[in-house]
Amino acid sequence: MRNETVRTDITVVGGGLAGVCAAIAAARLGCTVALVNNRPVLGGNSSSEVRVWVCGATAHGTNRYARETGIMGELFVENQYRNPEGNPYLWDLTVLEAVKAEPNIRLFLNTDVHEVEAGGDAGRRTITAVTGWMMGSERRIRFESAVFLDCTGDGLVGFLAGAKYRLGREARSEYGESWAPEVADDITLGSTLLFYTKDTGQPVKYVPPCFAKDIAKTSIPMKRVIRSGDNGCHYWWIEWGGELDTVHDNERIRDELWSVIYGIWDYIKNSGAFPDAANMTLEWVGSMPGKREYRRFVGDYVLNQNDIIAQREFEDRIAFGGWSIDLHPPQGMYSTESGSKHLHADGIYHIPFRSLYSVNVDNLMFAGRDISASHVAFGTTRVMATCAVIGEAAGTGAALAVQHSATPREIAERRLEELQQTLLRQDASIIGLRNRDSSDLARTATASASGTLCWLAVEQAANPFPLNVDVGLLLPAVPELQRLELLVDAASDTTLEVEVWSTGRAENYVPHRLEVRGSAPVAAGERQWIGVDVPWRPAADSAARNAFVVVKANESVTLHVSGRPQTGVLSFVKGKRPLVSQSLEDHDIEQPVVQWSMRQLVRRPFCFRAHPETEAFAPGKAVDGYARPYGEPHLWASEPLASGQEAYLELSWADGPVLIREVQLIFNDDVNEDLINLHHHRTPFDIIPELVRDYRIEAESGGVWHTLLRETDNRKRRRVHRLEQQVHASKLRIVVERTNGGDCAEIVQVRVY
Repeated sequence: MRNETVRTDITVVGGGLAGVCAAIAAARLGCTVALVNNRPVLGGNSSSEVRVWVCGATAHGTNRYARETGIMGELFVENQYRNPEGNPYLWDLTVLEAVKAEPNIRLFLNTDVHEVEAGGDAGRRTITAVTGWMMGSERRIRFESAVFLDCTGDGLVGFLAGAKYRLGREARSEYGESWAPEVADDITLGSTLLFYTKDTGQPVKYVPPCFAKDIAKTSIPMKRVIRSGDNGCHYWWIEWGGELDTVHDNERIRDELWSVIYGIWDYIKNSGAFPDAANMTLEWVGSMPGKREYRRFVGDYVLNQNDIIAQREFEDRIAFGGWSIDLHPPQGMYSTESGSKHLHADGIYHIPFRSLYSVNVDNLMFAGRDISASHVAFGTTRVMATCAVIGEAAGTGAALAVQHSATPREIAERRLEELQQTLLRQDASIIGLRNRDSSDLARTATASASGTLCWLAVEQAANPFPLNVDVGLLLPAVPELQRLELLVDAASDTTLEVEVWSTGRAENYVPHRLEVRGSAPVAAGERQWIGVDVPWRPAADSAARNAFVVVKANESVTLHVSGRPQTGVLSFVKGKRPLVSQSLEDHDIEQPVVQWSMRQLVRRPFCFRAHPETEAFAPGKAVDGYARPYGEPHLWASEPLASGQEAYLELSWADGPVLIREVQLIFNDDVNEDLINLHHHRTPFDIIPELVRDYRIEAESGGVWHTLLRETDNRKRRRVHRLEQQVHASKLRIVVERTNGGDCAEIVQVRVY
C-alpha cells in the first residue's frame, strides 16, 4: 500500500456536477483544488453510469429565460455542439475535458473518501484532513486543505466531521410548509435505475432472469406509463426505497429495481401487448441506483417552501433555481398515487449563500442535494443544473475564504458584495443583481453603435394558428407600448380583443395585473394587419418592463406564426391540459407558468408589429450591468443585417484614453432555449443561431483605429480576451462580422479592464 499526502487550498469531495462546477470556479480564481470522486467518471447522476437528464430552472421549458449560465451554461452549450445526439459517453467527455482544462485542479478518480480528521467541540469544529482509498491503485491519499466542500450528495464528509444535518421530512409546523407532513418522519425520496433499448432490425427473443418480477401482479401496469420505445429518464418513475435507508439499504434497493426493470421488459416483450417491440433488445441497464435524497446539512439558513413560492429575494442570493417542488410518494413505483406532484413558483427562485456552509464546522461548505434546505424545498433544489450553479457559488465562496484567510461565514458577513460581484463577473447564474465592479472601465463609457433595432415586429408568416384559445405575446414595453398590430385571417366579421398585463416581478413572465384592454373590428378576409390601441407605460422606477399581451380566443379568427424568432419576444398558448399523464405527474394546472405554455411556440412568435419604436435594444443596454433578461432583454441588437454586412458596438471615454488590458464579452445564447445533455429532445441547430460567430476588437488611439484581435467560428457565450500588450485607447469597438444564423448582431455585455 502506498501512502500519500496532497496539499491544496481547497478539497472538493464528490465529482457530480456540483463538485465539478465548484472545483472549476475555485481553480479559475487562482486556488489549487483537489477534486476527489469515488467513481471512474465525472458527472454523478448525469454520467454514463446512471444517465439522468440534467434538469434545471427551465423545467423543460416551463420557465422562461431560465437556462443556467456560468460553468453549467458552458457545459450545456459545448455539449450541444459536440454531442447533439445525446450520447452519454460524449457527455462524460465534455465534463471531463472541462475539468482537465483547469491547470489548478488535481483530479482523483476512483478515490473513496471515508476518513475525516476534525477537531473542536460539537458547537464549533474544523476539518484538518480527509483520507481516501484509490481503488485499483492501492493508494491511500490524505488531503489537507484550508476549506473542504462536501459535494458527495449523501453528505458523508460532513457527517464524519460532526456537521449538523437533517434526514427525512420536517413537520409542517417547523417552517409552516403546506406540503410538509403533520408529523416529522424519516421518509426520503427513493432511488432509480434506468435502462436503454434499441431496434436491431430483426426479431429478438427475451428470456427474463429468475429474479424478474411479474409486474402484472403489481399496480405498475395500471398506474404508470409503459411504452415499448421509451428509454432512460422516461422511466424515472422506476423508483423505490423512500421508506428504507437509501444509503445503508442501497444494495437491497438496487436488487428490487433490477427485478422491476427486467420484469417490465418481460412485460413489453412477452405479454403480447406491444407487438412493435418484436425487434427490440435491451442495450443497457444501469447498475448503480441514481439516488435522490439522504442527508441535508444545516447551514446558517434553511431554505424552505415559503421562500421558493414567494421567490424571496435574499440579500445574499448567489444562484437561482426554477424546477418545481417535485415530491414523490414514499412507496415509489408501487404507489397508487401519481408518481410525482409538482408545485411551481411564478418564475425562478433565489438561493442564499448562508445555505451553502455548515452552521457548526467552520471550514465546511457543501453543494448539490445536501445543501441546507428543508425536505420540501429540497424537492426543487435537488435537480442537477441547480446543484451545478450552487456548486459554482460554493467554489467561488471557498476561493474567497482562502484568499482572505476567512471562514465562509465571514465571507457572508463581511465580503458579500465581493462574492456576488465575483460571481457576476464569471457570468454565474444570479438574477436581479447589477454589475457594480468599480474596476470595470465599461461602466464609465458611453455606448453607441452602427445601428440599433428600433422597430419591433415579426412580419414573415409561416403557419396559421386558429385562435380557439387565449394566446399570449410577451414583448418589452421600453419605454411604452401604445399600439399592437396582428396579422389576422377572419372567417366572418368579428371583433379582436386584446389585454395588456404587467408581469409583477422582473424575473417573471406570466400575466400578473391587468393594465389595459383594447379591441378592434375585423372584417372577413385574409392576411389583414389589425391594429389595436393598448396604451401602457411601465412605471419609471420599475424593473419589470415587459408587457404580457393576451389575445382573447375567437373562433372566427386565425393568427399567423413566424418561423423566425425575435429576441425579446415570446409566444404562449393558454391551456388546462396536463403536461403528461396525470397518473404520472400531478401539476396544478391553474398555476400561471403551467397554464401559459410556450412549448409549442418556442422560437415561433406570432406575427405582430409594436408601436412606438422600442429602446429595448439600445447600445447602452450592453453596459447597463445586467447579463441576463430581467424585466427586459438587456442587450444591444443591431438592425437586421444583409449578407456580408458588419455591425459594431462602440464604447468611448469622454475623459480621455484609458488603459485596456482585458476585454470580456457576453454574446446572446438565448437562455430561453431549453438545452439537455442526453436524449430528452433535440434542437434543430448545434450552435445557438444568435451567437456571434466572427468578430474583431478594435481600439482608437490618436485618431487611428487599430485591430487588437480577430476571432472566427465562435460558438460560446462568454469570451475573455487578455491582450498581449496593454493599450491606451479613447474608444473601443466590437465589430460583428457574422452570426451563427441570427438576423442581428447581439451583444449582452461588454466589460473592460
